[in-house]
Amino acid sequence: MCFSRSQLSKLQEVSLRNCAVNGAGDRGAIAAACPNIRSIDLSKNLLSSWDEVVAIADQLRRLEVLNLSENKLTFPSGSPPPSGTFSALNELVLNRTGITWAQVLRCASGWPVLEKLYLESNDIVISERPVDVLQTVKVLDLSSNQLIDENQLLLIAHLPRLEQLILSDIGISSIHFPDAGIGCKTSTFPSLQYLVLNDNQISHWSVISELDKLPSLHALSCARNPLTERGRDAQTTRQHIIARVGQLRTLNKCAVEPEERRGAELDYRKAFGAEWKAAGGHQDPDRDRPSADFLAAHPRYQLLCRKYGAPEDGELKTQQPFRLKNQLLTLKIKCPNELDQEVVEKPLPESMTIQKVKGFLSRLLKVPVAKLLLSYESPKMPGREIELENDQQSLQFYSVENGDCLLVRW
Repeated sequence: MCFSRSQLSKLQEVSLRNCAVNGAGDRGAIAAACPNIRSIDLSKNLLSSWDEVVAIADQLRRLEVLNLSENKLTFPSGSPPPSGTFSALNELVLNRTGITWAQVLRCASGWPVLEKLYLESNDIVISERPVDVLQTVKVLDLSSNQLIDENQLLLIAHLPRLEQLILSDIGISSIHFPDAGIGCKTSTFPSLQYLVLNDNQISHWSVISELDKLPSLHALSCARNPLTERGRDAQTTRQHIIARVGQLRTLNKCAVEPEERRGAELDYRKAFGAEWKAAGGHQDPDRDRPSADFLAAHPRYQLLCRKYGAPEDGELKTQQPFRLKNQLLTLKIKCPNELDQEVVEKPLPESMTIQKVKGFLSRLLKVPVAKLLLSYESPKMPGREIELENDQQSLQFYSVENGDCLLVRW
C-alpha cells in the first residue's frame, strides 16, 4: 500500500514492529513526511543504540507513545544533555531491551512528563532511589524481573504519583512496610491504587494483611500464587483476601460489591472466632484481650468485631462431620411481617445453601427469590436473631440446628 505525502502528514499512529528498522534514515526525512505522529511502535527491530532512538524521536516533537521492546539497545554512560526530544512523551515501553535501573534513571531526566513506563524482562535490580526523576510516573511495570526483592521496592516507595505498580512474575514471596504497625497505614506508596502480584511465590496470609497498610489501595490482582492455588477453595480464598484488605473495590479484575464485602467479613469473623476466643478474645470489651500473636495474624479482626459485634458462643460451635442422622433439620418457618401466614415445619438438609433455601421458600410462599431476606433464631440464644446473608454458605455453616426457626421477610 502506498501513501501520498498528504496522507502521511496526517498519520498519528504508526506500527513498524518487526520491520528491520535500524536507524532514522536521511536527516529530517521523518519530520518532512510524518510530522504529526503521536504513537509509534518500533518493537522487535534492529535499533542498537539510544542515540538512534533520539535521532528518530527528535523529528517527532508531538510523540506521546513510544514502544521500543525487543531492541537490544546500548545506552549512554552519562546523563544525556537536555534536548526537549521527549518533551511530550507520556508512555514508554522498554520491555526486553536490556536496560538497567541506573540507565533508566540517567535517561529519565529527558522524560519530563512521562506517566507510563514498562520495563518487563530486563533483569533489573533497583539499585537506587529516583531523585528528581520519574516523579510524574503513574504506571510502572517491572514484571518478570526476577532479581527484584521486597527491600528494593522500598527504593521506589516514595514516587509521589505512582498509582499502578505491576510486579507479576518477579518471584517475590513477602512484602513488609516497617514504618506501620498493626492497624496503621504506611507512609510509602502514598498514591498506589492498583497492585498486580500475579504469578509470584506468595504463600502466607501475612503478605495479604500487610497490603491493608497501603493508604490508597483499591484494586489487587494476585492470581496464580501458592496462597491461591494448591487445591484451595477459590471462593473462600477470595473472601479471606477481601476481609483482610479493607479498602479493596476490585480483586483479580472482579468488582467487590458491598454485599460481597459484608458476607466475606462476617464469614471471616466466624471462621476465626474460636481462635480469637482461645487467644483471649471476649464478648465483654473489658475482658477482650486477644494475644499479640493473634492480632499479628489477623490485624483487622478487632475492627470487624467493632463493626459487626463480637461473635457469640453459638456462632463458634465446631461444625460436626457429615453423618446420616444429621442430614435433615426440622425447622420452623415463620414470616414475622405476614400475620396471616401460618408457622410451618419443614425438613431441610443442613448442607443446603442459603440460595437453595431461598429457592425452596420462593416456591412455598409464592414470593420472588430476589425479595427474600432470611435470618434465624434459636432457643439456645433467646432474643437474638442471626442473619443468613451469604447465599453461598450452608445452613450448617451458620450453625442452624434441629428445632430452630427460619424467619422470612420480603
